[in-house]
Formats: sequence, structure tokens, C-alpha cells
Amino acid sequence: MTSVLTASLFSTPSMDVAFGDDARLQAMLDAEAALARAQAGVGLIPAGAAPAIERACQAELYDLAALGRAVARAANPAIPLVTALMEHVARIDPDSAAWVHHGATSQDIIDTGLVLQVRRAWTSLAADLDRVDAALVKQVQDRGHHVLAGRTLLQHALPTTFGLKAAGWLDSARRARRAVQAAIEDLPPQLGGAAGTLASMGGRGPAVLDGFAAELGLTASPSWHARRERIALLGSVLAILVGVLAKAALDISLMMATETSEAFEVPADGGGGSSAMPHKRNPVAVTAVLAASRRAPGLAATLMMSLPQAHERDVGGWHAEWEVVPDLFRLAGGAAARMADVFEGLRIDADRMAANLEMTRGLLFSEAAAVALTGALGRAQAHARVKAAAARVVDEGITLRQALEANPGAAAALAGRWDEVFDLGRTVVSASELERRLVGEP
Repeated sequence: MTSVLTASLFSTPSMDVAFGDDARLQAMLDAEAALARAQAGVGLIPAGAAPAIERACQAELYDLAALGRAVARAANPAIPLVTALMEHVARIDPDSAAWVHHGATSQDIIDTGLVLQVRRAWTSLAADLDRVDAALVKQVQDRGHHVLAGRTLLQHALPTTFGLKAAGWLDSARRARRAVQAAIEDLPPQLGGAAGTLASMGGRGPAVLDGFAAELGLTASPSWHARRERIALLGSVLAILVGVLAKAALDISLMMATETSEAFEVPADGGGGSSAMPHKRNPVAVTAVLAASRRAPGLAATLMMSLPQAHERDVGGWHAEWEVVPDLFRLAGGAAARMADVFEGLRIDADRMAANLEMTRGLLFSEAAAVALTGALGRAQAHARVKAAAARVVDEGITLRQALEANPGAAAALAGRWDEVFDLGRTVVSASELERRLVGEP
């Protein structure tokens, strides 16, 4: 459910519209109109009934508040909607009212309406993911050469490049995007009738099913009333998308820390301040995305828990999906929009990146030193000597090179190779090729 106070942080206006009550109502009415056209097309209902039904399938004709009150008694929104739809059709053509919702069940209309909402929402989500993609490609192209400390378990490990880091964010976002799009494209309309057999449509049921799907621009499938793996998969990949974007948000939030200060989001309209501390430049967008990533897995888990559904229609399992899928789309849409803003405006402090490389006084070259010593000393001895030298760096405040020069065995083995071992460029020599493989050809 959306909140006027917080919706702008966790969702987007387009997502709020796509999954608002007006959109849900119109999507269900679109399903009813398509059903009437398909049935008229195969002669199951009178040809004149379809236009009358379609004329009544306009959301603005209906009292949302009254429908909402009726849902509490009916246990789903389709039952009161069908009643109201019949009343509107009767005013247009009394004879056509009897053909409203012919042979269908509530779940057919609610599920198909959801599929239509999802399809329409994807247009907005895809647009923001396009922005994410373009902004990250530009970051790699413009700033990919900057070298910074790679960090494992929050500690300096080896040098890496900002380009390789951003290319990793991009690759993950693209993979998650493909998964979401595939899950959406796999969603068919729902039409099975009371128990999935299309019994009330006689032998013309399969033809109606095909026509119904064609009217909606979808691919037909037999009833999936109690088989919800498509919905669970969609929810799972939406949660993954949020998590993928949140990984980049977490990296950036850590890079914004005072002690690091290597990258900064640019909050809109001077945001990011503190109510108590005037000097603060707090992360805003990345905070919202990280919060979304805490919520999304639990929502997806609800859909996973709803997979075992009894017989041909479940008690409660299907109903549990109704608010979950919209909430996941809102979170995914909000995360995509927020991170697109972040990537488009991200500021990089290359000087601070370079300064941070010096913070550990050469320890970032420990692997290079160990590799260089291995030929002369063997792997175990090389590792032991570099480890001992690293301990001196920490304890005595000297550089790794100084510590190794003071070790006779290591100094002899590295004679004439010092510049090679401590060459920053050699540590990231493969980075540009790895970036190219992740980003693709320009």
C-alpha cells in the first residue's frame, strides 16, 4: 500500500498510477471487454452484446469506494464489479446484460487484469533501467581508468579500477533486467471458468481462450488458477533486481563515508542534509534503495509460500498475491529510478582514490610481492616472508617495500624487480579487457 508521505522515496508516480485502484479497475474491465469480443467472435454470445459490454467497460463509470466496501463482503473485487457491470450494460442494452462475464470466474478477470497491469508497468520500469544502463556505460567510458583500492571484507585487498566496479554493476543490472522481462513475457491471460475446464462454453471454450488472448495481445495458456509458479518467479526476479541495484547502492554509500570519500551521489534540490547537523551530506537515494532491498525478499517469500495451492482454487494463497506484486513493482520501479539518478549524477574524487591507495603503505602489493618471490623461495616461504613484512608495516609504520628490503632473503630475490613488483599499472593490467567483456563493444 502506498503512503503520500513516503511514496516518492520508494516508488515512482508512474508505478503508483500503474498499480493504483483506477488502473486495477480498468484492467479488469479490459479483460471483461476482451472476453465479450472473443465470445462474440466464435458465436458463443450474440454479436451485438460485445459492443454494449465494451461501452460499459470504462473505469470512470464506477464508484470505487462502493466497490471497495463490497469487496469486504465478496472476498474478491470481481464479484461486485461484475454486478455493477451488468447494471451498466443493462442501461445500454437490457438484452446484453445477461452475457456479461459469460462462462468466466472471478479469478479469470482478476488474474488477467494483473497481467495487463504488469505489462503496462514494465514500460515505465524498462525506461528507468535504460537510464541505468546508459549512465553506467558513460561512467565506465569517462571514469573507468581511475584506480582505487579493491576491498574485501571491508579491508584493502588489491587495486582495481572504478570502471571494473561500475561494469560489474552494469552486468548485474542487465542480467536482472532480462530475467524480469522474460518473466513478464511468460505471463498469459487467465481463462478457465469455474474449475479450469471452460465447461460453460461448451466445445467452443478453447477457441474463446485463443481469441481472448489475441484480443489482449498475449499468448494463450490453459488455466493456471492454482499453479502460481509464474507469479512467484516474477516476484523473485523483481526482488533480485532490487537487490542488484542495492549492491551498487551499498558500494556507493560506503564510498561516501567520511573516511573514504571517493564517490558521492548528488541529491536533488540540495537534499541529503541533517535536521541536527548542518555539515552533513547524507546519502538519500542509495538509502531508499537499500531500504527497498530489505523489504523485497520478504514480499517475494510471500509469493513462494503461496505456491502450494489446494486443488483447482486455493483458500487464501491466491489472495495473498494481490498487494504483494504491486508492492514489488513499486519497490523495483523506485529503486531503478533512484539509481538512474545516482549514476547520472555520481561524483568521483580521483585524488581521494589515489590517496587511499597509499593509506596502507604498499600492502596492496603484497600479492604481487609473494608471486615474485615464489620462483626463488617457493610458495609457502614466499607467503610467510611477505606476511611477516606486512606485520612490520602495521606495527612500525614503514612501507611494505622497506620491510621487504630489510629481509635479506626477500631483498635478494627481488633485486632488480622492485619497480615491477610495486607498479600500480601491472595490478590492473587486465581491467580494461574485463570491463569490455562486461560492458560490450562501444
